[in-house]
Amino acid sequence: MRWVLLGAPGSGKGTQAERIVKDFKLPHIATGDIFREAIAKETDLGIKAKEYIDRGQLVPDDIVVGIVNEKLSSILEGFLLDGYPRTIVQAEELDKFLLKNKKPLTGVLLISVSQRTILDRLTNRFICEKCGINKDPSDTGDKCKKCGGNFVKRADDNVETVKKRITVYLNQTTPLIEYYKKKKVLYEVNGEGTPFEIYNEIKATLFRLKSEFTM
Repeated sequence: MRWVLLGAPGSGKGTQAERIVKDFKLPHIATGDIFREAIAKETDLGIKAKEYIDRGQLVPDDIVVGIVNEKLSSILEGFLLDGYPRTIVQAEELDKFLLKNKKPLTGVLLISVSQRTILDRLTNRFICEKCGINKDPSDTGDKCKKCGGNFVKRADDNVETVKKRITVYLNQTTPLIEYYKKKKVLYEVNGEGTPFEIYNEIKATLFRLKSEFTM
């Protein structure tokens, strides 16, 4: 199964991605991770990307596409793409690459939440200073159960900054949502519930699609 995961900051996308890759045995391809990997290995594309990053500039689409395609080429049977594509150009290039390899996307999973929910979640959240995991609202402790780090509030989790992040996300993602809707591969999940409720809906969707693709 080959999936793209979309979701606004505060939608719980990171939490749900961890559960999806664990239960469905899929490689989790987060663009930040593969960029760091390409740069650390000093691949041709990694070196080019670093030049732009060091100058504080956006990495051009052709380099981003190349780095992602390099990573996907060895795991075409199944993956969960997180943070890519971000533009229509990238989405079109992803489709071309997968179709060329006769491995089209299974679907695009959108975790949908209201702007009010995003604002409430991000301005009231705490994260572990060591591992970066979000504190579960039901957890009353001050220490992360995963690594023992302290929970802290991020400096950029304020109303003004969060509103800007929402605007950026909407500007980037709305065209992608329409693109995938037209292709009839978009599956929308209600992200307003608890993490458990949201994942149950995601799991039901993925199992249904998995059974259809293996019939």
